Formats: sequence, C-alpha cells, structure tokens
Amino acid sequence: MKKFKILSQISNCGVVAVVRADSQEEAIKISDACVKGGIMGIEITFTIQDADLVIKELAKLYAGNTEVVVGAGTVLDAATARIAILAGAQFIVSPCFDADTAKLCNLYQIPYMPGCMTITEMKHALEHGVDIIKMFPGNAFGPDFVKAVKAPLPQVNLMPTGGVSLDNVDQWIKNGCVAVGVGGNLVAPAKTGDYDQITEYAKQYTAKVKEAREA
Repeated sequence: MKKFKILSQISNCGVVAVVRADSQEEAIKISDACVKGGIMGIEITFTIQDADLVIKELAKLYAGNTEVVVGAGTVLDAATARIAILAGAQFIVSPCFDADTAKLCNLYQIPYMPGCMTITEMKHALEHGVDIIKMFPGNAFGPDFVKAVKAPLPQVNLMPTGGVSLDNVDQWIKNGCVAVGVGGNLVAPAKTGDYDQITEYAKQYTAKVKEAREA
C-alpha cells in the first residue's frame, strides 16, 4: 500500500520538481518554493553535495504534510539508492535503468523511475517491476513520441524529463503521460535568489497540468 500511495501522490500532482543546486541550503529553498506553488513531488538529485542530508531535512520538514513526496534523483546504483532510502527518500529516479537498483527498490516497496529511451529499454524495465518510466531525455523526442511508445506498450506509465516547458507541458499530459519532471526551466530563478518566481512557475505548471487533464 505504501508504494501505491506514493505513486498515486506523484500522479495526482502530475509534476515532479527536479532539484539541482549549488548547496544544501539552496536545494531546501528551491524545494520549499516548489511546494508553496503546488508541486508536491520533489526530486533531490545526487549531483548535490550531501544530497542525502537534504533529503533527510526535507523529510523532517514535510513530515506533517501527507501530500508532499520527497525522492532522490540521479541515482546510478543500488548503493546510492540504499543511502537515499535510509535518508527518507520515498521514490528513486535514475537517468538509466539498473537491475540491482530495481531489485532494491522492490524489496523496500519504493517506486523506481529509471530513464529509458527505446522500446527495448522500457520493456526491460517493465519486466523488473518498474511502475513509472522516466522518458529521458524528453527533448530528444518531443510530446508526439509518447503516442509512438503507447502503440506497442499501452500499459506503460511515462514521465518525460528534459525538454518539458510551460509551452509544451499540456501536450505531454494530453498525449498520455502520468506526470512530467521539470528542472532547469523551473528552478533557474534560484541563481538570482528569486524563489518567489519559482513558486509562480510552480503554480503555472500545476495549473497547466490540471487544465490538460480536464480537457
């Protein structure tokens, strides 16, 4: 039930914020700005120094908010996934598929979302119990590729990351994605300390996802 609940929370919101930052403090501020704007899925990438400490801090910060799910991104192996899970990560995201990471996440009932580009990679990931596939990099395909994938694999749940913007997020959702991952376009204002702008972008992303689903 734990895994199902987390997957439902990610799907319900429809947007996962991919948080890359130069410091732990910046990562926490970005995450908070996203949550204030309605993005309840927060992916802390392991390109951030001491990312596990950021995850641990956010897990404490949102312990009383049942809508927020905090996960780990750029997880390349099972050892890193284990560190993230112990820190409180509720989902694991990778830029590529790793069988050992899939097994570890299945053991602890933690959703694993690996990056895949081809039908073969997606089929392989599905055989290892993956529930949501991170279609990565999304800008190499475009929203129309979702339909091409769902023709032979109608059962696959896709979350494109890379190339998702306010201009095309509705198309990704309308074409059948369960959620989208948004990084650079969303968190860029952090470089100038403008966290209010991140909150505003977050509001716009969640609004567009809602509109696309209602349409």
